[in-house]
This record gives sequence, C-alpha cells and structure tokens, in this order.
Amino acid sequence: MTDEELLARADAIAARAYAPYSEFHVGCVVLARDGNVIEGVNVENAAYPLGICAERTTFGRAIVEGYRPGDFEVAAITASPCGGCRQWLAEMQVPRVVFRNGGRVVSMTVDELLPEQFDAGDLA
Repeated sequence: MTDEELLARADAIAARAYAPYSEFHVGCVVLARDGNVIEGVNVENAAYPLGICAERTTFGRAIVEGYRPGDFEVAAITASPCGGCRQWLAEMQVPRVVFRNGGRVVSMTVDELLPEQFDAGDLA
C-alpha cells in the first residue's frame, strides 16, 4: 500500500472519531507486516484528560488482534502525533510514520520523531 492510500484510509476513518469537545477528528492506520491494516480514531471524554488519541486506539486494537511490537511497517496519521503518541510509536517499533503537518505530507522514522526516546530497558 502506498503512503497516499494509507493517508486516504486515515482520512476516511477520521470521520468516525468521537470529538464533540474539540471537533478535531484524527484517524490513524497502521500497516502490519502481514499486509493487514488496523484503523483507529481519537475518542474524547467530558473528563478531558481521559480521552485517547487515534494512535493509542489503533495500537490497542492491534494488540487485542494479536499483534506485538515489531509487527508494523508504517503508520499513517491525519495530524502530527503528540509527544505521548510518539512514545507509543517507538514502543510498537514502527519503522516509519507518515502524517500531515501544515498542509504538507511528512515521512519520518520514529527516531527522527522522538530522539532519545524512553526505553524501560535503560532502567536496569
């Protein structure tokens, strides 16, 4: 699947987001190494900090479906990922992330998105 096709799927799924407070609909799709595409959207909550980003929804769904870190090729997101989601992308070992930012399409590695990322293995 091309980056454009993945972003088009992210755009389409973003329409399903639950964002009654911000009205900022975000979609995320992740292409797994087996060729399957997992989709997710942001879900807001009246207790504002309890909402979840599209990336977290997508990876939560992927884990439920049996995927594990390293099973993914690329993530496509309708907006630049927040700092917390950049850590999720790192944790899930996604090699490349494609997203829209300021009207342009950006493609970066997770290391470029989140240099010096947290790794629990570094605590030993």
